[in-house]
Amino acid sequence: MIDPDGAFEWLVDEPMLHEPVLVVMLTGWIDAAGAAAAAAAALSKECETSPILRFDDDTFIDFRARRPVMELRDGINTDLVWSTIELRAGRSSSGRDVLVLSGPEPDMAWHRFARAISDISVELGVTKMIAFGAYPFAAPHTRSPRLSCSSPSTEVLANVTFARSSVDVPAGMAAALEHALHARRIPALGIWVQVPHYVVAMPYPAASVALLDGLTEVTGIEVAAADLRSEVGPQRERIDASIDGNAEHLGMLRQLEELYDASIDGETTPGPAMEMRSGDELADEIQAFLRDQD
Repeated sequence: MIDPDGAFEWLVDEPMLHEPVLVVMLTGWIDAAGAAAAAAAALSKECETSPILRFDDDTFIDFRARRPVMELRDGINTDLVWSTIELRAGRSSSGRDVLVLSGPEPDMAWHRFARAISDISVELGVTKMIAFGAYPFAAPHTRSPRLSCSSPSTEVLANVTFARSSVDVPAGMAAALEHALHARRIPALGIWVQVPHYVVAMPYPAASVALLDGLTEVTGIEVAAADLRSEVGPQRERIDASIDGNAEHLGMLRQLEELYDASIDGETTPGPAMEMRSGDELADEIQAFLRDQD
């Protein structure tokens, strides 16, 4: 496939893939605790992906907003590291072809970018698109992270068990790609994980693992992610320890658990009052505690 507008370039001969799944994780939009980026990185590492296509930086990236990093060594400007958007290809342990779209979310030319991704997806025979995301939610860390979803297709939604919401919010590029691929008859689904709002400033591997397990549920692609999974328990213990020493925060956690459990049962929804009351205070205390443990 040749791009007549020069928006992207192939880095290898056009690969021969068999019914690949496209996983999208573009930075710059909501990614609480970096959970979505960590999940995509684990997938990319395990599938041993390598770049096959790179998008033109000047077309899609505003370098005044995303300035390159200068590597300065003893006064010598040795290199500039530029932000790039790449499409990587690899294969899962079960032999499933996987594509990972990574890099910063485009700053401009969204329609052009979405068209390019949909054209490339058709050319490579993509059978499904999955986008990762993570957002802060009034959820306790003592409960398993909950997944929600988005898709332009009612048929796609009918086949998943994730929670659904009704809300008007600013959209990321992943939402635009959902529509672009849906228009080309490629099933597209956004998988979002809810991250306890008081831990969003630190890594939260439980959320990353939940996203990978969600990927397995809808695609059959299994990701061991041993490093992420091994950190879930210790992270939970560290957060527990930071809260157990404060009776007020422990009380807030118990109240949050009650509200959250009731919302799962359809009785109520954790509201902004609880979020404001517990989130900032708990976050400050937990982050201070974890810093002291390092």
